[in-house]
Order: sequence, then structure tokens, then C-alpha cells
Amino acid sequence: MTDLVVPSRFCGPPSSGNGGWTAGALAMLVNGQTEGATVTVSLRQPPPLDTPMPVSQDDGWTVASYDGRPAVRARLDQRPLTPVEPVGLEEARAAETRYPGLVHHPFATCFACGTARAEGDGLRIFPGRVDDVDGFTRAAATWRPHASTADPLMIEGEDVASLPATWAALDCVGAWGADFGERLMVLGSMTARIDARPRIGEPHVVIGSSRGQDGRKTFTAATLYDRDGRVVGTAEHLWIAVDAAAFA
Repeated sequence: MTDLVVPSRFCGPPSSGNGGWTAGALAMLVNGQTEGATVTVSLRQPPPLDTPMPVSQDDGWTVASYDGRPAVRARLDQRPLTPVEPVGLEEARAAETRYPGLVHHPFATCFACGTARAEGDGLRIFPGRVDDVDGFTRAAATWRPHASTADPLMIEGEDVASLPATWAALDCVGAWGADFGERLMVLGSMTARIDARPRIGEPHVVIGSSRGQDGRKTFTAATLYDRDGRVVGTAEHLWIAVDAAAFA
């Protein structure tokens, strides 16, 4: 039986896994290393750190369980994903100076967007507001994949980021494109398609956009572009508002 393990390096909140990294790690078990397929991942409870989660198959879902209950589940998805409109590299760099997490960050140790993570340890993606398009707010940041995110399974000479790291890069930017600074949320589900792998050391632009709310639910989208403006990956998210005390 295969186990899914989220090492503590890849936390979101201090005691649970980053949703994007966890989702990408399980997506690998659905789709292997193949680009171009769309995978939906649902997080049913906070993914534990450094804990083997047995993986099984259930009615078309690949399911990782914890404490006898499904924690994360994934399956192939046929829905189309529309990329968020791009911004240029310099505009994204300027937006980083407006990153709300520089003033206050509810999860400063987050692997993807945490300000307490050192270069080469976390991704340090710091999205700041860019503009509103059709009533939806966009936030953007740059990302230069560090060698520590390299995929150990790729053949020699293919110096690209791992699939879980790429999903993580498409994760939190969605929340910051919404109102994460005022409304504490955790990832409920994420649907992503990775069209190519981010190349280590090359600058990329990641953009998140709000997509509306319904009660405790917030809907967002994100797209990762390479230095030439080509789409690397696209995602859509469902976030669930939570009580801050539960994640203290």
C-alpha cells in the first residue's frame, strides 16, 4: 500500500500541510508525472505533517486517509480551466511591495507564501494587488524556482520544479487575490492543470484572482506564466472561512 507523507517543511498552517503541495503530491499518484491532465483534489481535513496517510481507491477517487477518515482525495477532471489574464514581470515585482502579508500574515510559516521562510526553504511568493478586472481583484508576484524544489524523479538535464512545488505556487496566490488579509481561509479544494514544468532559476509570474463568494466559501483562480508569457499551469480553488482560534 502506498502512503502519502507531507514533510514538515511543506506546512501551511504551522501544524498541517500546505494545501497546494499536498494536493500536488496526491495528484502525482493519480496522474504520475504527465503534464496536460486536469486533476481535482479535495481536502477533507487538515493534512497532518510527517505522518503516513494510507492511499486507496474509492469509486474513482484516489484517497489518502488519516485517523481512519479521508483526509485528501483526488481524481481526473474534464472541466476547462481559463487562465487569469497575465501581467508583466516588472508589474508583478512592483505588486510584491504591496503584499499584505508583509504587514500581517496569519500563517507566516506557510511553504508557499510565508514571510518567515528563508530563500531556498519556502517559495516566498508574495502577491500584491494589481487591479480589478470585470469586478474581480487580481494579485501578482514573481517566482524564481529554487534548486531545492527540483524534481528528483526527472532525468538528468531536466532541471525543473517538482509537481507538488508547482501546485503550491498556484495555491495561496488565489487567496491573496481575494480577501485573505481580512478573512481567514483554508483550502477546501483545488483543480489544476500543469502544462509545463517551471524551470529552476528562471523568473516566472504567478497571478491570482477572486471569483466570488457564497457564505463561508470563497472562489478564486490562479495562473503561472514563464518569462516568455507562456502558461505553465492554471488552477481554480475553493476556500473555506475558518475560526482563527482553530489554527492558532
